Amino acid sequence: MVLIGALTMQAGDTYPYLTFETTDGAKASVGTSSLTLSIVGTTLTAGDRQFTLSNLKKMYFSTADETTSGLNSIDNGQGNFTDIYDLRGHKVSKKQMRKGIYLVKTKDNTYKIVVR
Repeated sequence: MVLIGALTMQAGDTYPYLTFETTDGAKASVGTSSLTLSIVGTTLTAGDRQFTLSNLKKMYFSTADETTSGLNSIDNGQGNFTDIYDLRGHKVSKKQMRKGIYLVKTKDNTYKIVVR
């Protein structure tokens, strides 16, 4: 345990963040200062963040906060979105969407999506 604590302090001095990347490409960074990690069942808790172990792709120390905004399902087959806009601000239909980045409004939120 003493060795682990020493490694944590050293990592915290050089790398102030521990970044977790999930299988969907989202990233979440937590500060390494006073960071505690615990695993209960299939859940990893790092500071105030929780991750399902099967959804973790990798974790690594980083020098900057690499947190990406969370992506949620915006269309579960029921057409939950209200408006779609391209980056020029033009309203487009679902059929007009080509490769690119779009802003999609729902009743509660606005999302940035990438069509590949």
